[in-house]
Amino acid sequence: QVQPVESGGGLVQPGGSLRLSCAASDFDTRNYGIGWFRQAAGQEREGVSCIRSADPTTYVANSVKGRFTISRDRAKSTVYLQMNGLKPEDTAVYYCAIGSRFACSGRRLRTSDFDSWGQGTQVTVSA
Repeated sequence: QVQPVESGGGLVQPGGSLRLSCAASDFDTRNYGIGWFRQAAGQEREGVSCIRSADPTTYVANSVKGRFTISRDRAKSTVYLQMNGLKPEDTAVYYCAIGSRFACSGRRLRTSDFDSWGQGTQVTVSA
C-alpha cells in the first residue's frame, strides 16, 4: 500500500502563502487519486482538493477556489498544494490521502474514497 508523507506546514500571517508537499512512491507508474483534506479543531475532516497522478482531472473545493492550487510532479512522485491568500479559517491539520483514480472524480471529495493517509501537517494562520 502506498503511504503518503506530507511536509510544508507552519505558521503564516493572514494573506501569506505556504506550499504543502505530498510524496509517495509509485505515482509515476499508476494512476492514483491524491487528495488534500483538512481538519480544524473540533470539526469534521473537509476535502480541499484532489488530482490524479496520471491524467489532468482535478477538483478544488469552493471554500478555497481561487486561492489554492494543486499540481503534481510525476518525476518526483510528489503532489503540491499551493496555498495563497491564507485566512485564519484555513488553520487546520492538513492531510494527504491516496485512493484509486475514481476517488478524484472532479466533482466531489469524500474521505471514504481514500485508503491511505499521511500523518498530517499543521497549518496555522495567525497574526
